[in-house]
Amino acid sequence: MAVRFPRRVRNAAVRLALETGRPLLRRALLRYVRAAPDTADGERRVYFLLYTAWGMGGTVRAVFNLAGHLAERHPVTIISLRRTSKQPFFAFPPGVEVETLDDRNHPPRVPQRLRRVLLSPRLSVLADPSDNVAAQFSLWAELRLVRRLRRRTGFLIGTRPGLNILAAELAPPGMVLVGQDNMNLTAYSEALRGRMLRRYPGLDAVVLLTERDRLSYRESFGDRVRLEQIPNAVRDMGPDRADLDAKVVISAGRLTGQKGYDLLIQAFEQLSPRHPDWRLRIFGSGRAGASLKKMIKKRGVGDVVTLAPPAADLGAEMDRASVYALSSRFEGMPLVLLEAMSKGMAIVATDCPTGPAELIEDHRNGLLVTTKDVDALAGGLRELIEDAELRRRLAVAAVETARGYGMQAVGERWDALLDELWAARGV
Repeated sequence: MAVRFPRRVRNAAVRLALETGRPLLRRALLRYVRAAPDTADGERRVYFLLYTAWGMGGTVRAVFNLAGHLAERHPVTIISLRRTSKQPFFAFPPGVEVETLDDRNHPPRVPQRLRRVLLSPRLSVLADPSDNVAAQFSLWAELRLVRRLRRRTGFLIGTRPGLNILAAELAPPGMVLVGQDNMNLTAYSEALRGRMLRRYPGLDAVVLLTERDRLSYRESFGDRVRLEQIPNAVRDMGPDRADLDAKVVISAGRLTGQKGYDLLIQAFEQLSPRHPDWRLRIFGSGRAGASLKKMIKKRGVGDVVTLAPPAADLGAEMDRASVYALSSRFEGMPLVLLEAMSKGMAIVATDCPTGPAELIEDHRNGLLVTTKDVDALAGGLRELIEDAELRRRLAVAAVETARGYGMQAVGERWDALLDELWAARGV
């Protein structure tokens, strides 16, 4: 008769096997992906590592914009770590291949017990635990990734710290390795910054959005890694312009504490009694949605403040509004702010780290207010609501500013960087 051990003994045995086997499997995968490339002068394909190409947010939009531009000169593939949605929120850029490593709509066709092993985040061997998306990795995704990159040549571009670290650790010998930071260095935990300090020197370059962040990186990294400052490019938001007579303020983004929508709601509450015909519309989804709805109800502003789902056509919503409010506690360089400026909206933004201060010159092309200060945010909104001429003057200057962040100008900087890195590596 077979001996059946107690569950706690079986669980202990599994944990021991995992702890023993994970380092061995990790070394095997790294050795596998570092096989010599098929040819020394192979194709210059650009691979983007993206958490999910099916999601919403500024990073996805920025990657799609850049990928579409680079596809004019290179074959481009976006490798999406994970897919849970049936349809992408944004249309994929023309001429760009999009692959997913872990498609939860179509899990691997293997026995159920093996599938649980392959898809469990507990069995991931390559994810950096310091990154907050590490729990979304799976061994299945990692196995498929190393197979996809083995013996390839071109450029491997990460799009967040955990993926930048992954690119540096994989280090396929036929690839130029580039990290992107779509936030800013001060936004990360001490543990993650420590991992970045150790691993980023393995990258050929790190691209940052703002000059302020480049200086922060230089202070931490010194000359150990090449740093380049290239902003995100604003996409074409359509030919129409914002209606500067519309009594509508809008904001858009993930419903998280970072975006400061709790502050924006409180600021608008101050204005509502004096300007009852003005409305605030916030477009987005996220984990803070329920608490924001409760705040709106508790403060009795449900008639003038609306939480709306993410806008499929944000440009059209901007056409029907006059003021864009950015209330963030921190940012990278908020792409949505550039989009609002390109539509000729009157802008009020917190002077948060980083981004707004490099786009906005106070009272010339927008208003900058103190970060995390409800009264200051309310004061900026009040100024724009009560001064139609100011709205128009700021909007004209905002459009001019946004023109400098078009894809032609930004794309040329990426083209030059990739050409230089390719020549320097002699891949």
